[in-house]
Amino acid sequence: MEKQTKKALIEQFGKNPADTGSPEVQIALLSDRISSLTEHLKKHRKDFATRRGLLMLVGQRRRLLNYLKDRDIERYRDLIGRLGLRK
Repeated sequence: MEKQTKKALIEQFGKNPADTGSPEVQIALLSDRISSLTEHLKKHRKDFATRRGLLMLVGQRRRLLNYLKDRDIERYRDLIGRLGLRK
Protein backbone atom coordinates (compact mmCIF):
# COMPACT_ATOMS: atom_id res chain seq x y z
CA MET A 1 0.00 0.00 0.00
CA GLU A 2 1.34 3.40 -0.91
CA LYS A 3 1.98 6.01 1.73
CA GLN A 4 -0.37 8.54 0.13
CA THR A 5 -3.22 6.03 -0.06
CA LYS A 6 -2.77 5.05 3.56
CA LYS A 7 -2.62 8.69 4.66
CA ALA A 8 -5.76 9.54 2.68
CA LEU A 9 -7.67 6.66 4.26
CA ILE A 10 -6.56 7.70 7.74
CA GLU A 11 -7.66 11.29 7.11
CA GLN A 12 -10.99 10.15 5.65
CA PHE A 13 -11.96 7.64 8.34
CA GLY A 14 -9.99 8.81 11.40
CA LYS A 15 -10.98 11.29 14.04
CA ASN A 16 -7.71 13.17 13.51
CA PRO A 17 -4.70 12.76 11.16
CA ALA A 18 -2.78 10.73 13.74
CA ASP A 19 -5.67 8.33 14.49
CA THR A 20 -4.52 4.94 13.25
CA GLY A 21 -6.00 2.74 15.97
CA SER A 22 -9.73 3.35 15.72
CA PRO A 23 -11.76 0.46 14.30
CA GLU A 24 -12.95 2.58 11.38
CA VAL A 25 -9.40 3.28 10.19
CA GLN A 26 -8.30 -0.31 10.68
CA ILE A 27 -11.29 -1.63 8.73
CA ALA A 28 -10.74 0.88 5.92
CA LEU A 29 -7.06 -0.09 5.62
CA LEU A 30 -7.92 -3.79 5.63
CA SER A 31 -10.59 -3.23 2.98
CA ASP A 32 -8.06 -1.53 0.73
CA ARG A 33 -5.58 -4.41 1.15
CA ILE A 34 -8.36 -6.95 0.54
CA SER A 35 -9.39 -5.29 -2.72
CA SER A 36 -5.79 -5.15 -3.97
CA LEU A 37 -5.21 -8.82 -3.11
CA THR A 38 -8.47 -9.75 -4.83
CA GLU A 39 -7.25 -8.08 -8.02
CA HIS A 40 -3.94 -9.93 -7.71
CA LEU A 41 -5.71 -13.27 -7.35
CA LYS A 42 -7.81 -12.64 -10.45
CA LYS A 43 -4.58 -12.71 -12.47
CA HIS A 44 -2.72 -15.35 -10.44
CA ARG A 45 -5.30 -18.01 -9.67
CA LYS A 46 -2.86 -20.57 -8.29
CA ASP A 47 -1.22 -18.29 -5.72
CA PHE A 48 -2.47 -20.16 -2.68
CA ALA A 49 -0.23 -18.42 -0.17
CA THR A 50 -1.76 -15.08 -1.10
CA ARG A 51 -5.23 -16.63 -0.99
CA ARG A 52 -4.59 -17.77 2.59
CA GLY A 53 -3.39 -14.28 3.53
CA LEU A 54 -6.50 -12.80 1.94
CA LEU A 55 -8.77 -15.10 3.93
CA MET A 56 -6.96 -14.15 7.13
CA LEU A 57 -7.45 -10.44 6.35
CA VAL A 58 -11.14 -10.99 5.64
CA GLY A 59 -11.51 -12.75 8.99
CA GLN A 60 -9.71 -9.96 10.80
CA ARG A 61 -11.94 -7.35 9.15
CA ARG A 62 -15.01 -9.39 10.08
CA ARG A 63 -13.91 -9.51 13.74
CA LEU A 64 -13.34 -5.74 13.79
CA LEU A 65 -16.75 -5.16 12.20
CA ASN A 66 -18.40 -7.38 14.82
CA TYR A 67 -16.58 -5.46 17.57
CA LEU A 68 -17.76 -2.14 16.18
CA LYS A 69 -21.33 -3.43 15.76
CA ASP A 70 -21.40 -4.56 19.40
CA ARG A 71 -19.99 -1.26 20.69
CA ASP A 72 -21.76 1.35 18.53
CA ILE A 73 -24.29 0.29 15.89
CA GLU A 74 -24.53 3.77 14.35
CA ARG A 75 -20.79 4.00 13.69
CA TYR A 76 -20.98 0.48 12.21
CA ARG A 77 -23.83 1.36 9.85
CA ASP A 78 -22.11 4.58 8.80
CA LEU A 79 -18.84 2.75 8.10
CA ILE A 80 -20.31 -0.05 5.99
CA GLY A 81 -22.24 2.55 4.02
CA ARG A 82 -19.10 4.61 3.38
CA LEU A 83 -17.03 1.57 2.43
CA GLY A 84 -19.77 -0.04 0.35
CA LEU A 85 -19.63 -3.33 2.24
CA ARG A 86 -22.60 -5.66 2.07
CA LYS A 87 -24.37 -6.44 5.28
